[in-house]
Amino acid sequence: MFSFVDLFAGIGGFHATLGAVHGGRAAFASEWDKPAAEVYRRNWGLAPKGDIVPLTDPVVTVPAHDVLAAGFPCQPFSKSGFQRGINETRGTLFFNIMKVLHEQRPTVVLLENVRNLAGPRHRDTWATIVDQLQMAGYKVSSAPTVFSPHLLPPHLGGRPQIRERVFITATYVGSEERARALSTKEPVVARGPIGGWDPQEWDIYETALGHDGRSIVRPEAETSDRADYVLSEFDEYVVSVWDEFVARLRAAGVRRLPGFPIWADHFVTEDMLQIEPDVPTWKADFLRKNSALYTAHKVTIDEWLDQHGGLRELPASRRKLEWQAQDATSLADTVMHMRPSGLRAKKPTYLPALVAITQTSILGSRGRRLTPREAARLQGLPEWFDFGPQRDALTYKQLGNGVNVGAASYVFRTHVQQDAALIAERAPGIVEAVERTPDNPDESLGERRERAAA
Repeated sequence: MFSFVDLFAGIGGFHATLGAVHGGRAAFASEWDKPAAEVYRRNWGLAPKGDIVPLTDPVVTVPAHDVLAAGFPCQPFSKSGFQRGINETRGTLFFNIMKVLHEQRPTVVLLENVRNLAGPRHRDTWATIVDQLQMAGYKVSSAPTVFSPHLLPPHLGGRPQIRERVFITATYVGSEERARALSTKEPVVARGPIGGWDPQEWDIYETALGHDGRSIVRPEAETSDRADYVLSEFDEYVVSVWDEFVARLRAAGVRRLPGFPIWADHFVTEDMLQIEPDVPTWKADFLRKNSALYTAHKVTIDEWLDQHGGLRELPASRRKLEWQAQDATSLADTVMHMRPSGLRAKKPTYLPALVAITQTSILGSRGRRLTPREAARLQGLPEWFDFGPQRDALTYKQLGNGVNVGAASYVFRTHVQQDAALIAERAPGIVEAVERTPDNPDESLGERRERAAA
């Protein structure tokens, strides 16, 4: 057995990975958000400590351990933030992780953050992270591992969710000189489907997951709380209006709706189209395409607009349609999202990433939103995982902030296998645990409800 600490722990995605899947023992956890910490305690039997800053400054109180896992705060690097990176106050929390590494020298480090951390705006931040780890004696790749659970097949713990995240894995080798000599320029896991898997084979209604063959979406007979997730009367109206738009174009001979954003507010014939000189190129392109669509099907679209009062009852964001469902014949055959940029519809293969803000997927064939239990399945959490009596909005937020268990497990396993000889020098229990773990983490999660505590 090996021990691990779980920093910035959230509700325990890394605990599910290292504890329940790979059999490690949690020596310590920290999480400043009280509702998330309570969910963590409820499921893992370990009450996280609070904010990491007083736990590492000036004296490190984190106990000795073999593996350090941390989903350190993503706001400094996220596209939804100011992208100030490590120069923003919250970004310096990475250096609190470094204090623990300098003090305790765990054998393996497993970090996770948003995809944007490896983007062009954060090259200096990325270089700083790699440099700091190497200076502390850790072998680490200078190339980021960017991975998503939808690239994993179901039998390896994959999930139909596009959730690209940067994983940083490192192995302690004793000195900066040795670390730099052993470090590589290749990602631990290549960015692409694993084992010949085709992500287009995902079906959120049909693809079997886990040891019990369940799918992401629950049968309606099992959704006793269905009334809590059905669409509001207004949202149903929005969907019905655009569903009729799709049906009318289909009847007019349009086999596949266009992939560009459809903007009802800009339906003008091509001879009447005027584009101001300062309009961005991308927007001008969409305006021309909308005009061409309207010109080609003016009679059909005008009848649709007239029937619905020119869409005057809809806010601007609902007068837009983003069609990503190829040749689907109806919105009932899609998964939808109510976004500021419009109603987005796509095929029910894999879903967009769960996010902390509420843009919960709408299941067209079910007329409701994804439930918290289904969202938990998307993150690879087991059926027994319990969120307690908290509001659904908190649960969606916590899941949106969490780490995907299948993706984290695959990256951790691959790193340990690649560095097995180095890891065995200091912590053979890590290698032994990975060798004993089934390839599909769902098997371990289904069999073990481990409450590993200090």
